[in-house]
Amino acid sequence: MFGVHRLQILALLAIVGCGGGEGGPSESDRQISGLEIPAGFPDPIIPDDNVPTAAKIELGRRLFYDVRLSRNGQQACAGCHEQARAFTDGRIVAEGSTGQLHPRNSSNLTNVAYNASLTWANPILTELEAQILIPIFGEDPIELGVTGAEDEVLARFGDDPDYAARFEVAFGGSDPVTWGHLVDALASFSRALISGGSRFDRFTYSGETDALTSSEIRGLGLFFSERLECFHCHGGFNFTEASVHEGSVFEATRFHNTGLYNVDGQGAYPAGNTGVHEVTDRPEDMGKFRAPTLRNIEVTAPYFHDGSAATLEDVIRTYEAGGRLIVDGPNAGDGRANPLKSGFVNGFTLSDQERTDLINFLKSLTDDAFVTDPRLSDPFRE
Repeated sequence: MFGVHRLQILALLAIVGCGGGEGGPSESDRQISGLEIPAGFPDPIIPDDNVPTAAKIELGRRLFYDVRLSRNGQQACAGCHEQARAFTDGRIVAEGSTGQLHPRNSSNLTNVAYNASLTWANPILTELEAQILIPIFGEDPIELGVTGAEDEVLARFGDDPDYAARFEVAFGGSDPVTWGHLVDALASFSRALISGGSRFDRFTYSGETDALTSSEIRGLGLFFSERLECFHCHGGFNFTEASVHEGSVFEATRFHNTGLYNVDGQGAYPAGNTGVHEVTDRPEDMGKFRAPTLRNIEVTAPYFHDGSAATLEDVIRTYEAGGRLIVDGPNAGDGRANPLKSGFVNGFTLSDQERTDLINFLKSLTDDAFVTDPRLSDPFRE
């Protein structure tokens, strides 16, 4: 039975275009451009002008955890992206260095190197080097708040002998401490945040037939069933169809309306948080948000773009209902009847045991080594 399930899952992963290249999943880890690629994973797309190296990744790690990268010296990138939480922060919505709240939940950075687009709902942001500029320089909301103090903040690193030496090793040249190099280093570290060592991976790619429990295997079957249809939006090696890699054949489907809101009875989402619609202004993009990776989902609560679901059970019950009914308050409305809702969110019925099995399967996607890996941890606490 276990062997059959493993072959079925490998076949499903291949069908959705997310195996380990044309020849299917590999059977061992390997290194590509300084990145460790797990068994079963394809090669990520690496920009020619910013190939990761050990020196860039280590410099990026230090910058990621350094509060001096914020204008007021109060918050690092890691303030919204904690390793133990798979690089999320446990808050309903993110909070910047000045205390200003972001309208959305902090993104999970697990396997961000494979994301077809960055952030929750911006189809334009497809490169890490471009996305990283937003938390550094963005003014609404303020995250690190560097705009207006660019020279001052950069000088903190150029005047630090250790950083100056690290920039020189990583980039060379007569003036290596630049904003461009700083961003490239952060992007290189972000690409190194690759997670593929969960018990699911050991079961699927390494053939460890005892890596999953009977309950988890039943949940796996439910997840990949047409009855629940979870895998249509959360398929492939990265458990999100919003992934790209070297050798991608199909265009990634990145965004979906999942019926969380319907504030006007015609499909509207709350003002200021309308998803892709905010970028395109197209009515059909109302309420569309990226399907995030489900890897390490156990440790990334709360859920949804606005942090409005506290637990995995809350999420599953929302999809069981085919959307969310909000009875009263400013966002009252029946998301189940949202006319713009994805056709994959039709609702289904689960027994208590099936719901438990599905949750247990999702927990099997937790990569304990990833969330504790010292190579990705805070270097200032070593």
